[in-house]
Amino acid sequence: MPKCQPFNTNSILKALNNLFSFPSKFLSLSMHSNFSAHAIPSTKTIETEPLNHTQHCNTTDQENGIEPEPPISDKIFKSGPKMGSYRLGDSTFYSLINNYANLGDFESLEKVLDRMKCEKRVIFEKCFIVIFKAYGKAHLPEKAVDLFDRMACEFECKRTVKSFNSVLNVIIQEGLFYRALEFYNHVIGAKGVSISPNVLTFNLVIKAMCKVGLVDDAIQVFRDMTIRKCEPDVYTYCTLMDGLCKADRIDEAVSLLDEMQIDGCFPSPVTFNVLINGLCKKGDLSRAAKLVDNMFLKGCVPNEVTYNTLIHGLCLKGKLEKAISLLDRMVSSKCVPNVVTYGTIINGLVKQGRALDGACVLASMEERGYCVNEYVYSTLISGLFKEGKSQEAMHLFKEMTVKGYELNTIVYSAVIDGLCQDGKPDDAVEVLSEMTNKGCTPNAYTCSSLMKGFFEAGNSHRAVGVWKDMAKHNFTQNEVCYSVLIHGLCKDGKVKEAMMVWTQMLGKGCKPDVVAYSSMINGLSIAGLVEDAMQLYNEMLCQGPDCQPDVVTYNILLNTLCKQSSISRAIDLLNSMLDRGCDPDLVTCTIFLRMLREKLDPPQDGREFLDELVVRLLKRQRVLGASKIVEVMLQKLLPPKPSTWARVVENLCRPKKVQAVIQKCWSILY
Repeated sequence: MPKCQPFNTNSILKALNNLFSFPSKFLSLSMHSNFSAHAIPSTKTIETEPLNHTQHCNTTDQENGIEPEPPISDKIFKSGPKMGSYRLGDSTFYSLINNYANLGDFESLEKVLDRMKCEKRVIFEKCFIVIFKAYGKAHLPEKAVDLFDRMACEFECKRTVKSFNSVLNVIIQEGLFYRALEFYNHVIGAKGVSISPNVLTFNLVIKAMCKVGLVDDAIQVFRDMTIRKCEPDVYTYCTLMDGLCKADRIDEAVSLLDEMQIDGCFPSPVTFNVLINGLCKKGDLSRAAKLVDNMFLKGCVPNEVTYNTLIHGLCLKGKLEKAISLLDRMVSSKCVPNVVTYGTIINGLVKQGRALDGACVLASMEERGYCVNEYVYSTLISGLFKEGKSQEAMHLFKEMTVKGYELNTIVYSAVIDGLCQDGKPDDAVEVLSEMTNKGCTPNAYTCSSLMKGFFEAGNSHRAVGVWKDMAKHNFTQNEVCYSVLIHGLCKDGKVKEAMMVWTQMLGKGCKPDVVAYSSMINGLSIAGLVEDAMQLYNEMLCQGPDCQPDVVTYNILLNTLCKQSSISRAIDLLNSMLDRGCDPDLVTCTIFLRMLREKLDPPQDGREFLDELVVRLLKRQRVLGASKIVEVMLQKLLPPKPSTWARVVENLCRPKKVQAVIQKCWSILY
């Protein structure tokens, strides 16, 4: 019997090198792969650390500026035609699909799929799902839809609800909600497709419908789930509740909470948070607080989101003391407040004119180790300036630099706006210079604040200079900037220049807002061009709902007409104002009272006129507007008639309104 010779490792490596044309470093790696461990017996123990080739390339080759080489399977795949009778295993193809999907190399993916199709390989559905997810990451939803359609006819792969949901999710993640609904109807309604939607499918469809405002359709899909023997889960209820809350149908959303518990689906903290957020936005804080108590009863512990939502709602209502009390309760419940919690409290304090208290909260936060963001600082700085505490605001601004905060456009804009409000536009220019030197680009708010500051300081020349600098440096010039410029020029009596800016604004496709229209109408009125002002007013009526005349616009025109003794035209304009749902205010009443006393012979005190105005508003069910006129009448010592009083009281004391007032009183007392 011949003596067996030991394997020569080097000769085998050489043979493999000739067969596969591998680089030498891949051969050294192959000695430690699963393939080489079985195929190449070795008498030597090779000591080496486990090494992932891809990671190795990323950490060494890329550092040296060398492009990483593809994995071994990629080399084998591309060398396949040269291998003779050697046939790649399916696992190699699956590995390539995963690799190319992770890299987002869709061209190579298509080549792999084409080769598998030519070799009549079995492609499992999970491979397509991997590709769908890759298309989602690359924001290519239509590519995912196209591949889904090819799965059955081209690659003979049976499509199930898993791949269907994957594509549906890709479309929804891209925000194409109508396209998602179209895809759903196309697949589920197609002949020969035996895909049965599951809970995830319905959840995605309900989400898409709620996003586009089709809440009633979402409810119908929700009701049809049980018919299809598919029980809704917590996510289903949460999605529908959120859609109902955003559609201002809070009561229906709250009733779903009871329904889900009856059906044996236990709510999660997220469920309660959705409802609490909806109630807080509506201003129904008492019901929101009751839901928190209900959470405890159901074994759900309120989290940071719950407390933050309630605190935000209380701050919006101006109930700072209750918000701070809730903060104490949050801490006692071992729920740690975060930056959002304290930021909400600070914002609420600033809105109530208590910016110094907000600064104390900020100092307390930093002492406890919280990292405050620039938004909190900018809110405080703005608040301090508005309260006339410019020194404290500038101290806080400088403190940010000392503490190592990176000053951004928002912070600089807050300081520039505050200095302009304080009548120091020249100081604001210095801050602007510092801002640009540090690489911060001013935005439209920055420049409009600076223009407004110079206009209010009586320096229209410098304000126009800021505008020109914006154009020179290609800074954004939006509707707000144009409105500030037009308003300032008209106020300064430069109507011709304002008209030129107006023309330029329209030429650049910028749509004037209410402020721009009102400012231009005011400028034309001051210049005595009343007919031009009325023409611009009529043009304004043809604009969209966001650009309709407000009480300021009407007061400008009414004042002009009354000064010209055009009483009939002023009354017609007042009637148009009421018909369009705009309620008169103190200025409107003052304009007409002055006109009745100065322009009529004999003069009238205006009591009858205002009394009739109250009655007309009550007939239109505008009780709030009527109440404001009554307040003006009392201030002017012109009490309404007894019959008018009776109508006002009757409208104010309707059951629903009385109940709301009573609830408001109780909430204030307790």
